[in-house]
Amino acid sequence: MASAATAMSSASRTLLLFSPFKTSLSFRKIPKLPSSINTACFCCCSYSTQLQSQFQTSRRRDVVEILQQRGLLESITSSTIHDAVSSGPVKVYCGFDPTAESLHLGNLLGLIVLSWFQRCGHHAVALIGGATARIGDPSGKSLERPELDIDTLRKNSDGIRDTIYKILLSNSENFSILNNYDWWKEVRLLDFLRNVGRYARVGTMMAKESVKKRLESEQGMSYTEFTYQLLQGYDFLRLFEKEGVSVQIGGNDQWGNITAGTELIRKILQVEGAFGLTFPLLLKSDGTKFGKSEEGAVWLSPSMLSPYKFYQYFFSVPDADVVRFLKILTFLELEEIGELEREMGRPGYVPNSVQRRLAEEVTRFVHGEEGLSEAVKATQALRPGAEAKLDWQTIEGIAEDVPSCSLAYNEVLNLSLVDLSVSAGLLESKSAARRLLKQGGLYLNNSRVDGENKRIEAEDIVDGKVILLSAGKKNKLCCDEGTEIQLCCKEGTDISDPFSRHPINQSSSFHHHHPPQSSSIRVLL
Repeated sequence: MASAATAMSSASRTLLLFSPFKTSLSFRKIPKLPSSINTACFCCCSYSTQLQSQFQTSRRRDVVEILQQRGLLESITSSTIHDAVSSGPVKVYCGFDPTAESLHLGNLLGLIVLSWFQRCGHHAVALIGGATARIGDPSGKSLERPELDIDTLRKNSDGIRDTIYKILLSNSENFSILNNYDWWKEVRLLDFLRNVGRYARVGTMMAKESVKKRLESEQGMSYTEFTYQLLQGYDFLRLFEKEGVSVQIGGNDQWGNITAGTELIRKILQVEGAFGLTFPLLLKSDGTKFGKSEEGAVWLSPSMLSPYKFYQYFFSVPDADVVRFLKILTFLELEEIGELEREMGRPGYVPNSVQRRLAEEVTRFVHGEEGLSEAVKATQALRPGAEAKLDWQTIEGIAEDVPSCSLAYNEVLNLSLVDLSVSAGLLESKSAARRLLKQGGLYLNNSRVDGENKRIEAEDIVDGKVILLSAGKKNKLCCDEGTEIQLCCKEGTDISDPFSRHPINQSSSFHHHHPPQSSSIRVLL
């Protein structure tokens, strides 16, 4: 009998280490589902030793209070979460369904909140919804999501995992990446309905806001979507018991799904200590959603959106939003953000200086120092009048970020700058080109051209490959010797000027493609 008591006491200490409940624990386990699960997990620390030590040596900051001060807190399921995160390290998770090849700006807040938990000594868990993405979360959606095949989901999951790994690892080693497909593939329907489904009340499920909105719409809601909240709830239950995760975070549209999990934990395990926390959606001051450019989603993967364009996107943030976004999207101290805000109202303030700081901080968080360096270098290279030395690699690196056309190399060499500006579509007419030349608004390789008779010479081609031509501070042209030369220009806005706040829309820009020739020039517009 004594040995049994000792064993139970030991088990209690072990479980309390992973889930620091405030009430005595019931040892009623979650109904057993098949346990032959080979979980693909990226884990970068030993939670029970290293994280405890780190928490003791780090500043004891209430991460929930920090989130509230910065405008990153919408709702919590219980006020006792403050005590939980202040008394010791916890595990917190956020889910990401792989419905696209990359995460987008709308997912960024989840990563930022996870990173705040990391920085305060807690362990972050990113859960990729390889299983739940096959169902589709109805939250915030007016139509059912299209079904994705398993190969697409696997490819998307790999891409999202790599992005999360890069971002979270650069800020702390206290994180894990899991995929819920690793346990859902073993779950049998009848076992799930009998052992989990019987604890879910239909009335409660119907009362969820995401369900009510869809039921009131013409399209209605399928049973498949209706069960999504129960699937996400089981994820929390499983992570709570098996991984010691006690906090789930998500956008405010996830409140119903999160509380489904806390309810299952309370009913099935008969314990307290599971918490939910939501953050607000990212909106601009005019109430519209922040996170899409006129070209579409702002992706976090550099393969889908270059660090240069990502960096430029944050230059478009209006003054009315930039301070709030510094609080939400960066880790700068509030005192420093306050000083930046005061700087905006002082005489001599350089427009977009604070936007530049925002762009630097967010780009560094998402793309690292290397990505930030690439973005800044490209920005400087494409700014007319800049003294930065041009090189072929820098200009070629942003070639896909601007429209382009190709011209034969022998057509460009010795061609007058006036004729080239027109034939490439940079300017509408020769008279417009001459007028701009007289006004000092035509630049060749970022140097102002004064004379009308300027012709393109071999030495104008940087590294023997590239020419950069700018009309005022708006249009860009690049030439590339070798197989082709590129000309780039932009109508109406300056995507290269760090002090321009215009959006990076290129949908109206001139875009030609001539057949490549053995010795041709590619022109980026």
